[in-house]
Amino acid sequence: MTRWVKLAALVLIVGGLLTYFHQYLHPWTPAAPYSPPIVSETGAGKIVLVPLDGRPPCRQFVIEAGKIRGYTVITPPSELQDYYSQPGDTKAMQSWLIEQGTDADAVIVSVDQLLYGGLLAAREKESTEGERTALLSTLRRFHAIHPNVPVYAFSILPRQTPQDTIDGYEEKRALLKYSRLMGRKGMGLPVDEAELASVESEISAESMQKYLHHFDENEALNRELIALAREGVLQMLVLGQDDGERYSIPNLEKKRLQEAIGSESTAKHPVILTHGADEIALTLLARIDSDRTGFRPAVYPVYNHPSTREAILPFMAVSTERTAQEKIALIGGKLASTPEDADLILYLSAGDNETDTVSRRGANVREIREAVNDGQNIALVDLSRRFVSQETLLPLLIENRIPLSALTAYAGWNTASNAVGTAVSQAELALDARRIARNNEEAAASAAANITFSENRYLEDYFYLKNTIDRVNTTLKKYGYRNTADLDLEHNARWANRMLQRDMTRQMQSFAATRAFREPFRFDAPGGPLALRVHHMTFDTSYPWPRTFEIYLQTQPFFERQP
Repeated sequence: MTRWVKLAALVLIVGGLLTYFHQYLHPWTPAAPYSPPIVSETGAGKIVLVPLDGRPPCRQFVIEAGKIRGYTVITPPSELQDYYSQPGDTKAMQSWLIEQGTDADAVIVSVDQLLYGGLLAAREKESTEGERTALLSTLRRFHAIHPNVPVYAFSILPRQTPQDTIDGYEEKRALLKYSRLMGRKGMGLPVDEAELASVESEISAESMQKYLHHFDENEALNRELIALAREGVLQMLVLGQDDGERYSIPNLEKKRLQEAIGSESTAKHPVILTHGADEIALTLLARIDSDRTGFRPAVYPVYNHPSTREAILPFMAVSTERTAQEKIALIGGKLASTPEDADLILYLSAGDNETDTVSRRGANVREIREAVNDGQNIALVDLSRRFVSQETLLPLLIENRIPLSALTAYAGWNTASNAVGTAVSQAELALDARRIARNNEEAAASAAANITFSENRYLEDYFYLKNTIDRVNTTLKKYGYRNTADLDLEHNARWANRMLQRDMTRQMQSFAATRAFREPFRFDAPGGPLALRVHHMTFDTSYPWPRTFEIYLQTQPFFERQP
């Protein structure tokens, strides 16, 4: 073979490889760079948020989701906010809330933040009668000063896990067993009275009093909040159940409150019980939008497997179906009778290797592909019973080159209530923004903000929570750090952050090279069809608190706007 023949063959091989790279791995379409505004030009309004705590799901999610509809979400200064086990400044927070009402369009208020200084503080701290009176007075005063600013408040029922101030592993275990037995008994189910008496004998009178008083205090507070809703001080009150089980003492409190709501709640100022905690502020943002514009999305739930509908997933007290119904109602939506009548398909996937729901993943992917090709709006809830990647759908969607930007919403983090609430809230904001966009710029800005929110969810809910977290925790434990839920900020927390950033960078680079990532999102706009394509993306990530349970994550996609 001559030198020229070899050179020609080399050129053909290189050309073929470049063609394969651009057409399949890194497709290119003539387009202009596009930098959409962070918030639409007109702006939808100012929403004041007193978050449940400073973690990203409770604060950052609401701020970022607000951009989808053009809302500016205002949160308290960091010096007033809680940080991990350090409570927020409740008195200063209450004063800040009053001041912010002047030009607000609506307010979302965490009662646990205003009264206790955050969720973790609420789990441990007992409030005084004077503190509760001051809180109620603040809410009444806000309504008196700003009568036209609706207040959407939420309060969290205590979880059944005993407080950390109750010492002793065995006593805590006995309290959990006691709670489950009393929960069964309170629901009219038979229990072994001898077993109940035996368990009760293992618990000191002091610990029993402290444990039960926590629920009594919370119930009394929530009854006073229900009265505020009845008075019209609160536009809406949501009572959330954190980390529930099917049978427990918190369920008995929930049952009594439901009876009170049934007789005292009104359609004008509703009181709603829901399962979940961290996602409630976000669902209230979607509800505010629904109340303001009158958009009540019709949602049709689809399940990845027949068993998913009735499945009760970890940290939940009710089925997946019940959870979906609650969250749809909470955002102001309604159930659609058929897919054709729906504004949104809520695709609920709950992978479970033991019940073999994962064997249908191939069929699930085909169903999602068909819905995408038909132009349906899809919110994918991608859950896993064991919080592992092998039980999720996202890797198969990527492998099968399904354009992820075509999904209206995505969530797969933590509990079913967290994920469903996040997905339907994102979808409501995105669909309403598209519905009322007045020009192509507003439509493109909203689409870009929605894609950005979804990219955060892909990276955190799948790439971090189903992959990176295990590698970080395993490495920490290998070198002697046993408690990854309480890191030392001066030593292993810094090391954990470096591991997090390296591992997530590697995964993001691999993800960004896929067709699923790069395929454009095509949608109708007032001036005609539009398409946005994510050309590349940068991100920043770290641990917001000294533990590996959650991360701060902010992506920055760079878009091309295509003809």
